[in-house]
Amino acid sequence: MKKTRVTIKDIARELKISASTVSRALQDHPALKKETKEAVKTLAEKWNYQPNSMALNLLRQTSTTIAVIVPDITSHFFSAAVTGIQDIFVSSEYNIMICISNESYEEEALIIENLSKVQIAGVLVAPASTTLDFGHFRKLQKNDIPLIIFDRDCEGFEAHKVLVDDYSGAFEAVEYLIKSGCRKIAHITGASNLSTNNHRLQGYIDALKNNNIPILEEHIIQASGFTHEDGIQPTELLLRSNNIPDAIFAVNDRLAVSAMRTAKKLKFRIPEDIAIIGFDDEPHSSYFTPALSTVWQPVYSMGMLSARILLHEIEKEEESKEFRHEVFKTELVIRGTSKRIQGDF
Repeated sequence: MKKTRVTIKDIARELKISASTVSRALQDHPALKKETKEAVKTLAEKWNYQPNSMALNLLRQTSTTIAVIVPDITSHFFSAAVTGIQDIFVSSEYNIMICISNESYEEEALIIENLSKVQIAGVLVAPASTTLDFGHFRKLQKNDIPLIIFDRDCEGFEAHKVLVDDYSGAFEAVEYLIKSGCRKIAHITGASNLSTNNHRLQGYIDALKNNNIPILEEHIIQASGFTHEDGIQPTELLLRSNNIPDAIFAVNDRLAVSAMRTAKKLKFRIPEDIAIIGFDDEPHSSYFTPALSTVWQPVYSMGMLSARILLHEIEKEEESKEFRHEVFKTELVIRGTSKRIQGDF
């Protein structure tokens, strides 16, 4: 038989007092007799009574629940960001609820619609790659629910944002490849409606322009997704073409790892025949042979700062219409998949 949760009514029934008396006793109300309060607390402890936080929130017209909406939770990037968020809220009265949009605008909008029907203290969201309309985010703001956008920008939509300088990270990576002697650098990019992809693509293009290297459309290939499997076809197209590149800059580490494996199968030497640089610096990147050169982003710190800003917005007394826009810097990590330049150790 399923064990039911002990309620205030159960304690009241056992002690033959009212539920309101039990509630006040648990809150140590000064108007109650000491004996009554002790009897209630003793029985509550014996029966392992736990307050219903949702009911308390409804009663007080407040909430202690924070919603964190991410496109997926399987990647190191988003799991690290969520860990940073959790580490801020763990010592507070707030609890986080993780919601996954699966890179779907429809699922993301439905999640927010459902959240709007219950009390929620605030929302942290990394938008789905298919999110082009921001009406569901505006609804949260209209309902005075604090909202923080992190990782992926919603360009043209005003909100608190915590982002990474994707442009500079990409520019630095491509410029390093150029300085190491590469002249035919290809780029495996992602969906053009995602800000992170666009900023990294622009960094790639500007690095080539600044070094007077032609930008070839055939060397810019869009992957259908972000998984290892999604990187196979773009790499094969590049390495079986009539104009084979001598380097590949991939929009993320998963696609870069896929490019490595595909290049090896096609008998290319790395980095002698083709250099490869990814973006993210996922933990497994350093364990390949050769180890993957990549762009590190402070994901954990981004999660922590997003949570701190949200906590401030929830607890501040004065209302302000100014939005914070924080941008973290990246760091290029050179390993074995790219050639070393002189003076680089």
